[in-house]
Amino acid sequence: MLDETTVTTYNERGWVVLPDAFSPTEVGVMEAAALKVLERPGPEIGREADGSPHVCWGMHLFDERFDALVHHPTLVDAGRQLLGEDVYVHQSRINMKQTNGSIVAWHQDFGTYHRVDGIPDARGIMIAVFLDDLRDVNAPLLAVPGSHREGLVSTAAVDPSSPDFDQVSKYRYDITPETMSRLVDQYGLESITGSAGSMLLMDMTVVHGSSVNISPFRRLVLYVNICPVDNRGESYERPEYYAARDFSPLMPDSTDRLAQFA
Repeated sequence: MLDETTVTTYNERGWVVLPDAFSPTEVGVMEAAALKVLERPGPEIGREADGSPHVCWGMHLFDERFDALVHHPTLVDAGRQLLGEDVYVHQSRINMKQTNGSIVAWHQDFGTYHRVDGIPDARGIMIAVFLDDLRDVNAPLLAVPGSHREGLVSTAAVDPSSPDFDQVSKYRYDITPETMSRLVDQYGLESITGSAGSMLLMDMTVVHGSSVNISPFRRLVLYVNICPVDNRGESYERPEYYAARDFSPLMPDSTDRLAQFA
């Protein structure tokens, strides 16, 4: 159960980080699963220019350890409390930033979910589970606090010149520089850091992105994006590993299911 201060922080800023949400044992299980799943050869794997994997969409569809994660009571209960309803997984993914890997341009997750997947309303949460320490030096998420008050930012466009256009960015609506300048002038810009095992809860309309990781430190993060069951996608343009076909409400498992995989 999230306390009143945590809920207030989430509502006012658009996100909150919960330290030590997952145990070191659970982090170890998820790290092993992530590195294994990233070895998959399928189209759900996004790769760097050198061919090394850096993202897998739909991770909970491919490994039972991630199925345990999306049913973990820490994750499910927090999502249901903040949204006030039962929730489903719209998208899950593994993201690994190696040294000199990809950047992620400024965007809102809801921008794609609404324009491409047909999710009607801006009701949803991007949940991130940190498997490494996210520090200011290893390309943490950068986000505009309070930008969720803007709703869907209209001045956004797909960038055909993006290096990963053939994969994910053909679906990503990047925020224009002019709009970013206005948002940052109005609300500011912050890095989101935390130790391994922390969990980030972020409104999916918060404007965010991340820079290239020029440090020698890896940055491995899992994402589980959830929506209320009555706020489901109405378009099926993208494959299931990008956008849900299963709108069943998440029910929390036993607290130790994930750790049992150790």
